[in-house]
Amino acid sequence: MSGGDVRTRIAPSPTGDPHMGTLYAALFCKAFAEKHSGTFVLRIEDTDRTRYVPEAVEALHDALHWAHLDPDEGPLAGGPYEPYTQSERLPTYHERAQRLVATGHAYPCFCTPERLARLRAEQEARKEPTRYDRHCLYLPQEEVQQRLRAGEPHTIRLRVPDHGPVTFHDVIRGTISFETSVLTDHILLKSDGYPTSHLAIPVDDYSMRISHVIRAEEWLSSVPYYVLIYRAFAWAEPVFAHLSVLRNADRSKMSKRKNNTSVRWYREHGFLPEAVLNFLALLGWSHPEGEEIFSYEEFRDLLTLERIVKSGPIFDLKKLEWMNGVYIRRLAIGELAERLQPFLSQPVEPEMLERILPLVQERLKTLGEINDALIPFLQEPDPACLPFAQAIKRLTLQDIRHGLELLYPQLTALGAPDASTFEGTVRSLAAELGWKAGDLFMSVRVAVTGTSASPPLYDFCNVIGWSRAFQRLRSALEALPAR
Repeated sequence: MSGGDVRTRIAPSPTGDPHMGTLYAALFCKAFAEKHSGTFVLRIEDTDRTRYVPEAVEALHDALHWAHLDPDEGPLAGGPYEPYTQSERLPTYHERAQRLVATGHAYPCFCTPERLARLRAEQEARKEPTRYDRHCLYLPQEEVQQRLRAGEPHTIRLRVPDHGPVTFHDVIRGTISFETSVLTDHILLKSDGYPTSHLAIPVDDYSMRISHVIRAEEWLSSVPYYVLIYRAFAWAEPVFAHLSVLRNADRSKMSKRKNNTSVRWYREHGFLPEAVLNFLALLGWSHPEGEEIFSYEEFRDLLTLERIVKSGPIFDLKKLEWMNGVYIRRLAIGELAERLQPFLSQPVEPEMLERILPLVQERLKTLGEINDALIPFLQEPDPACLPFAQAIKRLTLQDIRHGLELLYPQLTALGAPDASTFEGTVRSLAAELGWKAGDLFMSVRVAVTGTSASPPLYDFCNVIGWSRAFQRLRSALEALPAR
């Protein structure tokens, strides 16, 4: 197969916010297509009209664009196999369904929802597998034609062979067989004229020349039905490669009850798209040299379907946060400032922001944490609520006030001290008081920043300005109780 013949696709259903699993599949599909100079296709599977959410289509395009996974062909990009939205392809499905009926690979079914519900209940009561009993397969042809001419509502069902296995090959999972005894005559065309995925997916994959079907293993049980349709039409089958499903920590399928599954959530909380892609790649694939941090381009160039892992990967949010922090620390200050703009809850002068960022960049795990990180720089701490007692266990509040009263005039006399003079002054006074130097430094830190955990104290004072730092120090010591 030449490179240009490689065509991959994702075909999500627009039923809500785009799922991280969709991004996961899109990453592998796009990277594999790009590696082989092929084409990555987006197709919208909107035939389940009861669950269709119109705004979900736009959200999907936004999510793919945010992650730099834009398709080469699709509803927005266009392409030679338009339309790429299934609800616009109904005549094709109708024609294919009728050809399957004509060749004996499918048949009309007139069973009502009520009859099917009774059948299911009876089978469940007998603890039998729930499958269609082929009631309409055995109707006399004369009766079938009469009911069709009368316009009676009906579906079209696939006729599964009576005996033998349906066998196919999966690049990741090897040769797989399903006995026809465990399959059922699934509906291909619903009574409302819309196809089910069992018909639409193989028809569209063939029509759009999809060469590789790369998607989650949860759809593996549908493949025998696609294969039967491919073989009924004597079509060449695509290469199947089923990715392991993303899982929660308890190994259950990743769900919004136990994890945030929406791409929107990660975007709004300040995860970088390149970090998310690195994380997703690592969940489904192993780097040949065991690396954990790598670019999309490196992943694309090294990707082979054979290196995709079979075990269910755990979606570990803590690890994603760590990885996101690595990517944040790699950003130049100017680019970090630009990426932070949508997350700032208040305007910050660009010059001030770029002075602050070198002090907080190391601490950020997500862009969304920036507002908390900016608080000590932008807001004056409340002198009555400073956590001296929690931060300094060995000293009383009265002792801390006494120490700050002695230190304040020494520091203000220095004006804007250099780092060594500042440190020397604090250490010298701590020695005179018989304190640990760390306790006096912490007293100044809490007074000036409002917290016990902050960027380097000297650098912090330089950024906010020494006069402002001295004012905070004075306000804090005045709020402390005297001896």
